[in-house]
This record gives sequence, structure tokens and C-alpha cells, in this order.
Amino acid sequence: MAYLQTDVTKVTTRVLQNMKLHGEKIAMLTAYDFSMAQLLDRTKIDVVLVGDSAANVMEGYKTTLPITLDEMIVYASSVVRAINRALVVVDMPFGTYQGNSKQALASAIRIMKETGADAVKLEGGEEVLESIQRILSAGIPVMGHLGLTPQSINKFGTYAVRATEEEEANRVIHDAHVLEEAGCFAMVLEKIPAALAGRIASEVKIPVIGIGAGSGVDGQVLVLQDMLGITQQFKPRYLRLYGTIGEDISNAIRQYISDVKSQDFPNEREQY
Repeated sequence: MAYLQTDVTKVTTRVLQNMKLHGEKIAMLTAYDFSMAQLLDRTKIDVVLVGDSAANVMEGYKTTLPITLDEMIVYASSVVRAINRALVVVDMPFGTYQGNSKQALASAIRIMKETGADAVKLEGGEEVLESIQRILSAGIPVMGHLGLTPQSINKFGTYAVRATEEEEANRVIHDAHVLEEAGCFAMVLEKIPAALAGRIASEVKIPVIGIGAGSGVDGQVLVLQDMLGITQQFKPRYLRLYGTIGEDISNAIRQYISDVKSQDFPNEREQY
């Protein structure tokens, strides 16, 4: 298959829109540091998400709630310094946009000014519409996020599949249209039935990125450490392992320990 956007020097929101129009799937992965982001950009990945999943992957928290705006800015700045081609989207952390649209705008402006990112992402539908509108009014691109919204885990009480019942499914459909009409350039649908996600992707004109939302959407996103087998305890149904880097790292460290203790490292060629 020919990839229509392979030759673009910089992925933008307009490029993503063209990809949807031409049926080219969008590939998106997370990154939280310079080294990983540099590797990602060399592959011509379309979108890099600096996710608040850094709270889990980088900081060891059980939820995404504890991570702060200052911390997200540090991670995002590191990623942006490594990226030339991909569109960089930064998650707005819990507490920086819910219920206060002025705070939402101030938080989004800080992210854009201090990191150099291309867009922000926030969770929720109609309940955060005022914050989305205020951010958009400043010319900041916004990616939405519906379905399982991890920042609301205490409300849900579970990470189970969302919108399996008609009432919640209708609410997700409604919110998807709200996000599109507000001016979001794209949205993420997380852990909802594939048929529902496919329906939403066919109804809205903006790109829909899925995670645990089936193949009928316009693209996919995974956490990089999950798909590489580094976070070995996390194995949801939707995750496909593309590597065993965690094992490779452990084996390399064990070999290093052995070489140091046996005095094999450093050898004569590795000394001055």
C-alpha cells in the first residue's frame, strides 16, 4: 500500500484530516523522553502523544490523577526537542481544565509556550465544552477523548469496557458530535465496543483514533512501553506486543553484572 503522507516534512492537523479523507490510517504512539521520541520520529510515526500515562509508566502511580502540569511540561519539552516530523499532542492533566475554563486556557497556553507542542488533548464531552471552546478561541488545536477516560477512574470505579449499554453509547455518540462541532481536530475513543467506535468514525468528519476501540476507526494509539513489552504487568485484550524489550534489557543488565564480577569488563581494549 502506498502511504499518501510519507513525504510530508511535518505532520499537521490538516495532514491528519487529509489522511482520513483518503482512507490512510493514522499511527500514534506515546513518548515521555528525548531518547524514545527521537527513535519514534525516525520511523515517520504520524502522531506522538505525551500522555498523562507518564504518571503510570514513568512515575509508578496507579492512576493518571497525581501527575502535575509542571511535570507534563517537563516531559513534553523533552519530547518536542527530539521531534521534527510528527505532530506532538500533550495531555492536559487532571485538575487543569475541569470546571474552570479560564484555568483551562491558562494551562493550555503554558503547555504550548513552554513545550513547543502542536496541540493539547483533554478528556470529556459536553461537560468540558466551555473549556474546549476557550482553548480553541486562542488558536490552540484540541484533541478530544471519550469512552474510558482514565482521569475519571474514581467515578467509574473500573477500567472495564465503556458504553456497552444503550444509554451510555448514545451519550458517547452525542459527545463525539459535540467535540466535532466545537472545533476539535480529532478525538480518541478508548475501550468502547468496536461497532460503536466505527459508527462514530463514519458519522464525524474529524479523525478518530482508537485504543481498544476496534479497527473501524481512522487510526490507533498505544502506550510505547506497553507495545514493546517494557511494562510487563499490563496486558489488556487490545494490546499487541511488538517486542520483548523488557526481557532484552533485563538480560543485558544481567550480562553486564556477570562481566563486571568476573572482571571480563572492561577488557584491555576498553581501557586507556
